[in-house]
Amino acid sequence: MAKIVSVHSFRGGTGKSNLIANLAATLATQGENVGIIDTDIQSPGIHVIFGLDEEKMNCSLNDYLWGNSQIQDAAYDVSHVLKAKQRQVSAQGNLYLIPSSIKAGEIARVLREGYDVGRLNDGFKELIHCLNLDYLLIDTHPGLNEETLLSIAISDILVVILRPDRQDFQGTAVTVDVARKLQVPKMMLVLNKALPTFNFEALQKQIETTYNTTVAGIIPLSEELVQLASSDIFCLDNPTHSFSLTVQAIAQEVVGEQKKVLVGGVKS
Repeated sequence: MAKIVSVHSFRGGTGKSNLIANLAATLATQGENVGIIDTDIQSPGIHVIFGLDEEKMNCSLNDYLWGNSQIQDAAYDVSHVLKAKQRQVSAQGNLYLIPSSIKAGEIARVLREGYDVGRLNDGFKELIHCLNLDYLLIDTHPGLNEETLLSIAISDILVVILRPDRQDFQGTAVTVDVARKLQVPKMMLVLNKALPTFNFEALQKQIETTYNTTVAGIIPLSEELVQLASSDIFCLDNPTHSFSLTVQAIAQEVVGEQKKVLVGGVKS
């Protein structure tokens, strides 16, 4: 049975889209059929990481939400990224991306008119059925609003990303509380952009004690990842990098496998 995985952060700038892209690619290289849907309609951007040209996006999530298309019409097969540059992938599932429109007029329309959130929920179910997905990853809009609450409520797994920042800590506490009230079956935290000089084990213990929630990974601030500037999927070309190893550990948590090794400073 397919799992819906919502990836959320209370504030922007946490590296959420990059983590989702790399997590999805990692799952697909394990033979899973994976879909990513960009519900951050106000500020979309995950399509950039997959090299999807905005000019060639004939259909987007917006078209479906306004009743102009079927949801599967907005699904782009981006599985080719797994084999780009002659990458060695032992197994390969299919990888699909459902982007939101980057057109200013369509973003303004969403802000002005909104859309039927119930239709969005129907779209999730239709995607899983039509594309035969094993995992549907939802890239949410930061903060809490109606569509974010829907995504959290229907999730099998909620991944909450935060940075080592007091504002993030406070906002994450709100998100965790809401998720518990919505009775999300499984929730995990990922700390991103942690300075390599931090004591990761002590930091993990502190966060898990504070939120009473599992920390699936702590990702060090990486100069190499910053230099890539969201132009590609980092873990595919750098499988032994600390970022990639941590993403692999998070993927194992998502599929329900726990590997007792130290990855990115965190025992997964």
